[in-house]
Amino acid sequence: MSNPPEPGSSGLPGFPEGFFFGAATASYQIEGAHDEDGRGPSIWDTFSREPGRVARGATGDVACDHYHRYREDVALLRELGVDSYRFSLAWPRVQPTGSGPANPAGLDFYDRLVDELLAAGISPAATLYHWDLPQALEDRGGWRVRETAERFAEYTALAADRLADRVDRWITLNEPFCSAFVGYAAGGHAPGAREGRGALAAAHHLLVGHGLAVRALRAAGAREVGITLNPDRLLPATDSAADLAAVRRVETLHNDVWFEPLFAGRYPAHETETWGELLEKGEAFRRDGDLALIGAPLDFVGINYYRPITVADAPHKDPDPATRTAVDVRAEESWRDDVRHTTMGWPVVPHTFTDLLVELSGRYPALPPILITENGSAEADTVDAEGRVRDTDRIEYLRSHLEALATALREGVDVRGYYVWSLLDNFEWARGYEQRFGIVRVDYDTQRRIPKDSYHWYRGLIAAHRARTGTTRS
Repeated sequence: MSNPPEPGSSGLPGFPEGFFFGAATASYQIEGAHDEDGRGPSIWDTFSREPGRVARGATGDVACDHYHRYREDVALLRELGVDSYRFSLAWPRVQPTGSGPANPAGLDFYDRLVDELLAAGISPAATLYHWDLPQALEDRGGWRVRETAERFAEYTALAADRLADRVDRWITLNEPFCSAFVGYAAGGHAPGAREGRGALAAAHHLLVGHGLAVRALRAAGAREVGITLNPDRLLPATDSAADLAAVRRVETLHNDVWFEPLFAGRYPAHETETWGELLEKGEAFRRDGDLALIGAPLDFVGINYYRPITVADAPHKDPDPATRTAVDVRAEESWRDDVRHTTMGWPVVPHTFTDLLVELSGRYPALPPILITENGSAEADTVDAEGRVRDTDRIEYLRSHLEALATALREGVDVRGYYVWSLLDNFEWARGYEQRFGIVRVDYDTQRRIPKDSYHWYRGLIAAHRARTGTTRS
């Protein structure tokens, strides 16, 4: 069998001493064991059982069976040579109804996982919320109501009380844009709602929950605390005033609603232009002191990035006020068609990664150090006759985006680390199991793990970085 590719001939520039490399996953996407050891149902358990919500009716009931196979997966991480592993805790595994005492068996699982990582010399990075809200809380209003933010803080305290002595890095929320606007406005993610003010309230309460969770983590002595956002690089379809105004509205929806309260101490400047009457009762969910709570200092901000979006004005999409949702902002979003696309349909334009990081760094002087908490590509992987997955397109995607990241560092952006998405092929939300992002292939029938060529390439890159900087695994 021929050897998998190594990074030495790729021309990839070096990263500085102290820069770390990791891999990332999320609880509902890999754990399975959906009804074992006291775990309660999440909104994704409910959503995936509703006909037509998820491709081919797939669920995360088994997924990658990581709950039972975590030792095998940590061994893959150890062999990969990563410095850190980013995973998420399943809130309904820790607190089945979203309130009350912790489920000991749920916390025991994360205890075992953290100890296994530490024994392998891998730094644990725990995300507290990667979209699997306990269904019982959704039944009481979900993120539309402030109570959920308060319950999130209680859950955070339970998790931190057990794990803060060993988990090096804590992330409160993953991509609240998806939770609020894909879940409560576009209807494409759990809980599948299509709302206006309800989605805007959800966005605000997610940030309030973040602020309360930061407070709880600090009280528990957490070492590093941050949040993960997925800002988009938005490109106008033309230079017309109408398209530039559409970009401003979409920028408010995708980016400003998070970055402005977190890092500038204010609500978005163009929110009235973007949402109009949907914000007329904004004071019903915004309270005095919320901005100070939300904007508490962080040790890092996580950035997830995959592709740019092209935006055009869409006056024909002027929404009916009676049925308007929070994503109806009179704009058309599309993908560039003059470049390669991943199997998700996303355009591969690496320089936009540099552009976004430089722009954010310049716009927000209070921005803490950046961690790239997700970056990767879904590709049409197959196993050849030699049992090998030759995912050359994924390797090129990773190489070009790491090169773009290195360019951002040279331009002065303070980026401290990079997590590839994802360690494993997994349940890709509404896409089910039809999209494969992993650098390790998972045969869902047998649960066999097959490291792809990209796994070997990434392992070689990490080894080369250590050799060049004279560092060892942190």
